[in-house]
Amino acid sequence: MRQIQNHGACHMAANILLVEDEPAIQELIAVNLIRAGHQVMRANDAETALRLVREALPDLVLADWMLPGMNGVELARRLRAEERTRTVPIIMLTARSEEQDKVNGLESGADDYITKPFSPRELVARIKAVLRRQRPQATDDVVDVAGLRLDPSTHRVLAGDAPVNLGPTEFRLLHFLMTHPERVHSRAQLLDQVWGDHVFVEERTVDVHIRRLRSALEATQYDRLIQTVRGSGYRLSADAGAGVE
Repeated sequence: MRQIQNHGACHMAANILLVEDEPAIQELIAVNLIRAGHQVMRANDAETALRLVREALPDLVLADWMLPGMNGVELARRLRAEERTRTVPIIMLTARSEEQDKVNGLESGADDYITKPFSPRELVARIKAVLRRQRPQATDDVVDVAGLRLDPSTHRVLAGDAPVNLGPTEFRLLHFLMTHPERVHSRAQLLDQVWGDHVFVEERTVDVHIRRLRSALEATQYDRLIQTVRGSGYRLSADAGAGVE
């Protein structure tokens, strides 16, 4: 079983795959991303990037348009064509500012892109904006559902005014459910999103952590927000009266 890193008070710590073949630019971007609290995997070409993605799914791919061999647009198309990588956010880095190139980049499946030269601050801000849209659980925004508040940057949960003590896994599980309210998630989806892709954990583990989460919330009655949907999985619903289906 793989140990998941607890990001603690890291601001919006995301695992970013940087695909850039110019060493100086790669280094500059990586340093700025690490400074912003992200973890960075590096690849010099699309083939290496695809191999890394097979090993572990990143939260976001930052890819240069002009790569040796397969270019960034083709890489984006490949990622979009596969079920497992279809929703991974992609930002393109490009020296091209022509309108048609932008259209091509976005049509290939990129979520955003940035024309070189750009400031590191702009890059970090754009990454944050894309993550907020695609992976709200990777941002440090405070989440509030029906008076249950979770603050990722301080790792605190408040039920009304009462603090709730959660272990790191329960915290991540609650964070994911709160940032995707009303949606039903299967155990397999929760394993992918909360434990991490390619982590070999039994699906029953999810039930154990849901039980722990509910018992931590029980005293404040917020355990009612976490609903079991028979045959499907779990969801967090502000409409707590619905109970078990």
